[in-house]
Amino acid sequence: MQNDISAFIFYLHNIKKTSGNTELSYKRDLCKFVNFMEERGITAVTRISPEDLHAYIRYLNERKFAPSTVSRNIASIKALYQYLSREGRIKDNIAEALKAPKIEKKTPEILSMEEVVRLLEQPSGNSDKEIRDKAMLELLYATGIRVTELITLLVQDVNLQMGVILCRDLHKERLVPFGEAAKAALIRYMEEARSSMLSSSREETLFVNCSGQPMSRQGFWKLIKHYARKAGIQADITPHTLRHSFAAHLVENGADLRSVQEMLGHSDISTTQMYANIGRNRIREVYAKAHPRG
Repeated sequence: MQNDISAFIFYLHNIKKTSGNTELSYKRDLCKFVNFMEERGITAVTRISPEDLHAYIRYLNERKFAPSTVSRNIASIKALYQYLSREGRIKDNIAEALKAPKIEKKTPEILSMEEVVRLLEQPSGNSDKEIRDKAMLELLYATGIRVTELITLLVQDVNLQMGVILCRDLHKERLVPFGEAAKAALIRYMEEARSSMLSSSREETLFVNCSGQPMSRQGFWKLIKHYARKAGIQADITPHTLRHSFAAHLVENGADLRSVQEMLGHSDISTTQMYANIGRNRIREVYAKAHPRG
């Protein structure tokens, strides 16, 4: 079965062009699945029965894995079986009958506008690092881009005159506008701090760390946690919190969902719809608290 998984991962990497993180996730889930089957004496996919599949799902549930984890494992198994069926390696796709558990969608953590302002005001010093940090936080909130998109931006991806950045993923590109506050912070960083932080003049990545290398996800994660503490923000925020806050504040102030969807890079508008739901929930909360007969 290990050969089947290797062939599947090769297909994802070379044909589907999936990300490294996606491939690692599939591989981790499927290796756990194979180990379970081998412990039951099953060494070939063709020998796995529907009962064996359900036994594996029971095994995950009995070990108190979160519904989201069980759901992801089921999705990995289904993707493997779809691939094997398409390749003619199995006759029947018995994984089709597997059903993922219902997952209760949690409302994402959203900062108030006052909290965002406090956070963005924290890097206020004149050191190269604080000038860089200010530019990163301002741009993240101004555009709602993902942290991976932020740390992989190239200098050439920023058009200061038009006030837009170019974001790329494996399948498409999109232009995202930013406002005057982010523009001012970017100009200051690029003119006053970036060149002195670089370890090589050939470095094209926009944001670099104190060693002059491209900023890492972990580095930015620590950065935002540090400034959140300084701002007195109680919520356990992550870089994605600013993305959620960006979208929620846009919708709350009248932006249409299609525009927000394009800026966020969502492929399905139903994903963006949750920000409208958050807005409606806030209106109900305000009504309940403020209306004399609420």
